[in-house]
Amino acid sequence: MTPPAEPVVTVVVPGFDVAEFAQEAIDSLRAQTLTAWTAVLVDDASTDATGAIFDAAVAADPRFRVVHHAAQAGLSAARNTGLDLVETPLTAFLDADDRYTPRALERLVGTVTASGSDFALGAYVRLRPDTAGGYAAGHVQPWVAAATDPARTATTLSEHPEASGNIVAWSKVSRTELWRRAALRFPVGKAYEDQIVAQQMYTRARAFDVIPDVVVEWRERADGSSITQHKSELPVLRDYLEALAGGIAVLDAADEPRAAASRVRLILSMDVPPLVEIARHHPDDEYRRALGAFVRALTRRDSAPALDPALQDALAW
Repeated sequence: MTPPAEPVVTVVVPGFDVAEFAQEAIDSLRAQTLTAWTAVLVDDASTDATGAIFDAAVAADPRFRVVHHAAQAGLSAARNTGLDLVETPLTAFLDADDRYTPRALERLVGTVTASGSDFALGAYVRLRPDTAGGYAAGHVQPWVAAATDPARTATTLSEHPEASGNIVAWSKVSRTELWRRAALRFPVGKAYEDQIVAQQMYTRARAFDVIPDVVVEWRERADGSSITQHKSELPVLRDYLEALAGGIAVLDAADEPRAAASRVRLILSMDVPPLVEIARHHPDDEYRRALGAFVRALTRRDSAPALDPALQDALAW
């Protein structure tokens, strides 16, 4: 029997009460064309069978190991737990309700290994509920393509500011040394925890690569339990706006005006309109006030584009 290859990348897989989907995430790892990986499965004190599914993966494949949190600590804490256990040159993330495409690690690891860059990022698509009771993968959205297509090697935000629109943790493979050198950690207790961390990666990396390949299929759960499906809740909105503003602040502090301007344009065109629609009918005036203050702050920036007339109402709140 051929001994397993020495792993070059550790995939951190956090999960809380995702038993319905966790096996798909695990299977997508086992289906990778690059087999030199190890994975840390972090069960964030699940109340369903997630922990048992993780344990079964460990029993079946020595490339997996598992950590069970004694109490739920949140997605950021689970990712940080996994980060502390990484011993390979490269690090990646995959949420336990999502799944990798078969060549995801091969393409990302191969790209960053060949270039010497600090990390590589790829494209992603949504998995949305279909009429048959399952999930179907959609198309690459324009803002995702703007960040990852065409392929670029050893680029920077100054050269490719649109990359700042790719703010998710799980579409990247990065050098573990970058996390150590830049002291990067996910902020505990916050939703949308990867937005600020992503901008810190861009601004602290010596260089990064982008590839147009779809590397992750990102699930929008049919039961509405995904974090991104709770933006009508005021605490979630506050975390969301704080993360958006915090990411721009990172770009400002790093003197990346083109990236900051690109991010502002994208937020005003993509993030703000659906929030305005929620706000129009929201029962809490504080929701409208919080959103209005955020929009006004963005539009005061020199780089901000003119608002769509349909969004002008937001400025009156």
